[in-house]
Amino acid sequence: MMELVDTHCHIQSAGIAAGGERITRQLWAKDPELTAESLVTAAAGQGVTRLIVVGCDLEDSQLAVSFVRTEANAWAAVGIHPHEAKHYAGDEAKKKQFAALLTQQKVVAVGECGLDYYYDHSPGSDQTELLRYQIELALSAGLPLIFHVREAYGDFWPIFDQYKGLRGVLHSYTDSAANLEKALERGLFIGVNGIATFTKNPQQLEVYRQVPITSLLLETDAPFLAPAPFRGKTNQPKQVSVVAQFLASLRKIPTEELANATTANARALFGI
Repeated sequence: MMELVDTHCHIQSAGIAAGGERITRQLWAKDPELTAESLVTAAAGQGVTRLIVVGCDLEDSQLAVSFVRTEANAWAAVGIHPHEAKHYAGDEAKKKQFAALLTQQKVVAVGECGLDYYYDHSPGSDQTELLRYQIELALSAGLPLIFHVREAYGDFWPIFDQYKGLRGVLHSYTDSAANLEKALERGLFIGVNGIATFTKNPQQLEVYRQVPITSLLLETDAPFLAPAPFRGKTNQPKQVSVVAQFLASLRKIPTEELANATTANARALFGI
């Protein structure tokens, strides 16, 4: 069986009544039979043998770190999402609590972090503060970053370029060929998920064709963004196999070739 990696999922709040990021937990609650443990098992049944469990705020990241301790095939990324930035900007006590997570076992990345101007959940100044803070933490810990950037590349690239030695991935990439080129010039990986299977934008599909296979990572963003033909259902890490099959068909290569390459990329970036 092919080996796949889901490099971005939020399964830590599945099957629990409290804790984690609120909206994510509420989505999982629509399928109360699902637990984080059952999702890992189901993923393995589809060849998805490694998962990166991604935090979006302090509590969510703590939950991710706790969960992966007992899961041999899961690792944690700890992050403060740009939507949550206003709750942490200027709060040194919360930042210190967050920074302490980077020393925990099986933490392999910082993120998701970044800038999101599509929504107005946190002021841009707060988002910038938290992005810089997390970049500096990642550099000090020698960890890669998982970036969330939406309609904000004009501000993101100048910040990125002020630092040396950054490694990471642009998660859930949906932007232009021009920003793809800038990302590749900077050595970033490109995370692609179920959006590729249902986008109606031919230019976006062309971008997914253009990503060099040496720079491609697969992800689900579960429970969000279920791929076609599972739209409207709760996404699960096992569906990364659907994304792999779609992208292989799009690029006219064997699915096994794409799986081998993206798995090697994930292992190289995250050290898993």
